[in-house]
Amino acid sequence: MPPYIKTAPALASIKKYINENVTSMSEDSKEALHAAMALVFSNNLFKFGDAFIRQCSGTAMGTPPAPPYATIFYAIHENAFLPRFSNHVLFYKRFIDDVIGVWLAHEDREQNEQLWKEFNADMNNWHGLKWTVEDPSDTVNFMDMTISIVNGCIETKLYEKDMNLYLYLPPHSSHPRGVFTGLIFGQVLRTRRLCSHAEDAESSINDFFERMLARGHKEESLAPLFIKASENAKAFLSRTLEERERLKQQKNTGSHNQVFLHLQYHPDDPSTREIQQLWQELVLQPKGETPLQDMQNSDGVPVGVNKLIVAYSRTLNLKNRFSVRDIHGRGRPASEYLAK
Repeated sequence: MPPYIKTAPALASIKKYINENVTSMSEDSKEALHAAMALVFSNNLFKFGDAFIRQCSGTAMGTPPAPPYATIFYAIHENAFLPRFSNHVLFYKRFIDDVIGVWLAHEDREQNEQLWKEFNADMNNWHGLKWTVEDPSDTVNFMDMTISIVNGCIETKLYEKDMNLYLYLPPHSSHPRGVFTGLIFGQVLRTRRLCSHAEDAESSINDFFERMLARGHKEESLAPLFIKASENAKAFLSRTLEERERLKQQKNTGSHNQVFLHLQYHPDDPSTREIQQLWQELVLQPKGETPLQDMQNSDGVPVGVNKLIVAYSRTLNLKNRFSVRDIHGRGRPASEYLAK
């Protein structure tokens, strides 16, 4: 959606909405916000060869404020047209440019078809934005879920696009072991959370296992991780929401007592386990010395540090090293435009 948002009407609509509806900001703050939005969204510059090009219309993909900007811009239109269909739109939610809703059909078939056409027309009647709308159905794919109404109940399972190539990290990739473990634990938990039925979850997890094998991983190394990941997911899902929130708060509280060691990863370097052992023996609790967490700084404040997090950044890969980033000196102009 962002590339198709026309800059001038979007800025004008958002400015009008803020001026008329937002009371928590001073007038000076509003003007500063409007000026900042105009500066960002009217001056997207990119470089091609030795030419700097300015985007005249449309929102730049990847710029940080683009998602809330796009969301607010279309929400202004939603606030205007959705109330007209309040008797038929029982539920309506949107995540940027993905919408899901529940449509209550009119008892008269012809009138229902007309109302549905009008709803579609209203959705598309906003400064050139066009939506691809599926007809009402008992089953719909939304984000990464397939959502179905079965015997009056809502059921979900994992949805994966047909074009998904499943290019998971191969075992020879220069990544810390924890990255592979996190990938498996995260995917297994995600699958079990999204599937209403255990058999659907098991099927998707088995597919994931086969795809990891196809990427070169060995069954003997994968199997223990998948078993542990399933146990971890079942334990997590067995907790109440209150228990999950309590554990989350405990983790956040503990984060104040940790420090980070940032390293660029190399497979021949000492392992994380070895680094943690050295941290324990030489820094945290050195033999015959005061433990680190019991020490005080020059102001008499306890250090309080009791945990080390080893944070890795990746090294340059082959693409970074060999792909062409500078198109000068190729014996031809950078663009047709520049050659004229």
